[in-house]
Amino acid sequence: MHAEQSKGPTAAQWLEGARPHTWANAFAPVIVGSGAAAHEGGFSAPRALLAAVVAWALIVGVNYANDYSDGIRGTDEDRTGPLRLTGSGLARPAHVKRAAFVAFGVAGATGIALSLMSSWWLILVGAGCIVAAWFYTGGENPYGYRGFGEVAVFVFFGLVAVLGTQFTQAGVVSWVGLLCAVAIGSMSAGVNLINNLRDIPTDTEAGKITLAVRLGDPHTRTLYAVLMMVPVVASVLLALATPWSLVGLAAAPLLLVAARPVRAGAVGRELIGVLGATGRAMVVWALLTTAALALG
Repeated sequence: MHAEQSKGPTAAQWLEGARPHTWANAFAPVIVGSGAAAHEGGFSAPRALLAAVVAWALIVGVNYANDYSDGIRGTDEDRTGPLRLTGSGLARPAHVKRAAFVAFGVAGATGIALSLMSSWWLILVGAGCIVAAWFYTGGENPYGYRGFGEVAVFVFFGLVAVLGTQFTQAGVVSWVGLLCAVAIGSMSAGVNLINNLRDIPTDTEAGKITLAVRLGDPHTRTLYAVLMMVPVVASVLLALATPWSLVGLAAAPLLLVAARPVRAGAVGRELIGVLGATGRAMVVWALLTTAALALG
């Protein structure tokens, strides 16, 4: 065992294990959900902050949970992506599992506080999010190994996150919020899809049947392109609420930059940059759309 391994991961390695390049999936829905709330005249900065903490803690928790579950199954033994704490042997599986549940605890406690400020039944929604986060790769029959990962990301980091943010602030769910949720959910699912596109060879060998494995390389790339078109269409439709929403089209060049390596046939480590580029495009779209909805 290397000396670095014997003393455990460094703070920087724990941070890398939390996968900061995926955090846009947590913050973007809260940003645009707050914009949708502002459009209804119900923006609340304190509630937006609480929602951001819930979403961030949840995504950190699911990242550590995936690290743990994939690691003990041996799925990460030959991986081309970012550092995995369990699979690399840097951290003990029990420690990574504990980190996941600490993050889930933060999400749960903050979510309860936010729910009590709006509607108590949202506590049940939050509990469902945590259960879904764990069983993505955890348990005996994880749904992430059956091709449902992108669907879960679309639902929880798209529909639930955006509409939940809007509801806790404005007390309503509107068609504007729904369009924003579909757009963010599509981009979030795209991040997950690229992650799985990169790992098709190793996931196939390990028996992890992701959506990318089911679709195959060419169709996965096509689906990613379709998902990246959704926010563009959403910006046009949101112009029915306020013409300012067309400013969201300014994010289209960033989406094209993110998609360029995918269209060019990039594989393996060449796809890692697509994750961050897609996340940045998602945050920019969310910020522009939020500004437009607030003005509108």
